[in-house]
Order: sequence, then structure tokens, then C-alpha cells
Amino acid sequence: MLLKIVKASAFVALAACTLSANSFNAQAEKDKTELIKYFEAKFADPEKNAATFFPYSTEDELKNNIKKDIKHMDFGIGNYAFNRAGIATYEEIKEMPPYEDAIDAGAALYEKKFANGNSLAICFPDPTIGGDYPMFDESRKEVVSLTQAVNECITSNGEKKWNEKKGDMAKFQAFIANSTKEAEKKVNVKIESAEAAAAYERGKEFYYTQRGYLNLSCATCHVQGAAQRVRNESLSQLLGHTTHFPVYRLKWQGLGTLERRMEGCVKDQGQNPPKPSSKTMKELLYFMAYMSNGMAVDGPDIRK
Repeated sequence: MLLKIVKASAFVALAACTLSANSFNAQAEKDKTELIKYFEAKFADPEKNAATFFPYSTEDELKNNIKKDIKHMDFGIGNYAFNRAGIATYEEIKEMPPYEDAIDAGAALYEKKFANGNSLAICFPDPTIGGDYPMFDESRKEVVSLTQAVNECITSNGEKKWNEKKGDMAKFQAFIANSTKEAEKKVNVKIESAEAAAAYERGKEFYYTQRGYLNLSCATCHVQGAAQRVRNESLSQLLGHTTHFPVYRLKWQGLGTLERRMEGCVKDQGQNPPKPSSKTMKELLYFMAYMSNGMAVDGPDIRK
């Protein structure tokens, strides 16, 4: 079912030209609906659906560790949505999360004056916009990520751009994500033109295309392989992937952006990852974010 999505990609760019102004997101909506159905069916009863968890999940694990009857909005917390063993540790850490200082630091960066007297607040007067990115800029005819928008604000005010994967960028994005969460806003990525629809399709094609010396795709692990165990880790699902960034990873011992995580994930597939602000990376994140449309923004968060 989901593999058919990929095969249709080559035709969407042409088809988008004939769509009405209100229908440019029609294919994306179909994709999201199918994805939700797929995951809800997969987790309806893991024991009965054992074949979809093959080959690494044992009978005991399917019965006692993987939850069943998980619904759409529950998937926003990654593999903790279904992992009984992991959720206990997750909730324990969340009682005193290691990213709280980063949120405060991000708030300070928001107000900090540049040499010219301006601040990031002039570019982002409403900090509750975490769910709106990546967005398609119709005037520029390209996807713009939050990371890119922040650095463009900084450099346009005569300052040196930030590291795109960690440091001040991750701290500021933690403030933006937390502000969005406190405002109870949701992921709201829009596709309002043929060019935006084509960018979405290119991101989707990258996500589902097998490449690299391991011949893997993002979907191999996070669609077909969701909840399968690789060593001691259960693979998370595409649905809800972008809702909780930036994240504090125990592996990093620090906070990182979505671009940082995706770069590492693509490397794990045996591929050379696209650069954080490259067209390929931004369109990949655009597709991923659309698959989380309507889900609550819940960042920053913790992952292993």
C-alpha cells in the first residue's frame, strides 16, 4: 500500500499543475491518511500482526512490551508510544528534564540585542510558530526551514550565523518549540501551490528511496520497520517524528536540531547525508513534517 505512494511520485508534479487552488495538498492528505491507517492497523494487535514485526521481535516482546490499540495522536512521542519498558524511564527523566536550562537560554537569545540594536524578536515577533516550519516560501519558490530562517535573520542583521545542528541554534529552537507547546499549537505545514506540491513529492521520494551501500531507505526503518528491535532499540515511526524537536539525546549529552538527527540517520543507512540547509534536506523535512500535520508540538524532548 505505502510502496504504491512512491511509484506514483513521478506523475504528481505534472498532475499538480491541473489542481485547483484548494487541492494542491490532496495527494499529501491521501498519503497522511494512509500512513495513519497503516500504523493504527499495525499496532491494533501486535501479537496477531507478528509478521509485520518480523524478524527481531519475540513472542514475549509482542505480548508484554509492545502496546496495542494505539491511535493517531498517541504516536507523537516516538517509540515511547508503544514501548512499555521505555516509557517508564522516559517519564522518570521528564520529571526533571535536562533541557530546561536550554529553554531559558533560548529565551535570552530571543531578546538579546545584535550590534545594530535589533534582535531575533524582530524576525519572529510571535515565537509560537514551531509547528509552521518547514514552510514553502511562495515568493522564493523554495522550502525554508526554521534553521534557515533563524540564520537568515542573524546574518541580515550583520551577525555570524549559528551552527545548524547544535549550540545556540538548538537552544533557540527549544524556546520556540516550548512556546508553541505552551500555546497548545499543532503542526501546521501547508501546501498551497504546484511548486510546493512538487517539493513535497521530492521529499517523499527521498524518504522512500533505497540507496547507499546498505540499500536502505528512511522508510525501511521507520515505516515498514517501526517497532522492530535493532540490538536494544525499538525503531520509531514516521508518524509524529517532527513534533518534538529539538531533542536532548543521551548519546549526544546535549540538545540537537532535527537536521542533526536526520544527518546521523541517513549516515546509518550507508549514505552520504544532505547538508542541513540543502534543498534535499529541507524538502525531506517538509515531507516528514506534513505527515505530522495536526499533531501537537511537543518539543523539546528526550531521546536515547
